Amino acid sequence: MNNNKSIIETMRKRQSVRTFDTKNIDDSHFQFINEYLFNQSNLIGPFGGKSKIELVQVSGNVTDKGIKLGTYGLIKNPRGYLVGLAENSKYSLLDFAYCFHNLLLHLTELGMGTCWMGGTFSRNSFEKEIEIGEGEFIPGISPIGYPSQKQRVMDKALRYAVKADNKKSWEKLFYDASFEVSLAKENAGEWEIPIEMVRLGPSASNKQPWRLVLSADRTVCHFYIEHTPNYSSKLGYDMQLLDMGIAMCQFDLACRELKMEGQWLADDPKIGQTNEQIEYIVSWKKFSH
Repeated sequence: MNNNKSIIETMRKRQSVRTFDTKNIDDSHFQFINEYLFNQSNLIGPFGGKSKIELVQVSGNVTDKGIKLGTYGLIKNPRGYLVGLAENSKYSLLDFAYCFHNLLLHLTELGMGTCWMGGTFSRNSFEKEIEIGEGEFIPGISPIGYPSQKQRVMDKALRYAVKADNKKSWEKLFYDASFEVSLAKENAGEWEIPIEMVRLGPSASNKQPWRLVLSADRTVCHFYIEHTPNYSSKLGYDMQLLDMGIAMCQFDLACRELKMEGQWLADDPKIGQTNEQIEYIVSWKKFSH
């Protein structure tokens, strides 16, 4: 990460980009992506799983192999795609989304545009372009390039349709010691900014399925998912787990910038959930000094 830039500010300003400039990606930026993906430590998630991310270059919307990549007209003038590979299991998807989002934030810092896509692309066309191992599938992709100054009407319509600029309030997402009491921002103390970064993170259809519970002693933050029933059942995997990996990434990076030290633990506190759609995912525990 560029030491001169604040990742917190990058997270605040990042938006999905669907319309790109026709300018080719700078060689230095391609080199950055390739070196980033070559460094294996960048691809290991919080649960220890190793993700795969492939860079596919395109001209127009056609790859070097002459394959037209299908994104249903949602993406205009991409200069390339990042294509993720993972196993269809809970922790593999969480690790993948964490690592993939981390890379997208790096590219945002470089002035590049990205857009998380989980369901609105033709998996078949992307599968022809990369090597897929046994048990792997493509959970998500992102077009890359430089944002066009001419944002299309469709981009604005999509943002409006999914209420991309309407994030749920703290009261609906975050809780104080139990699901009985909402967490007030003024009571979050040093946790306020990492938790706010979770709130601002992108999610599929802007459903924002994350629910956080801050422990009474303020040493642990528990992450839960509130599933949207049947949300991605047709796709054959739980797309909302990607949203939780994104939330973990946003939270973790904010903690690092703020010099808050801690670690991820899968240790269910057995707090009584308010409905059957809520499932425990992970906790972030602060180191005691």
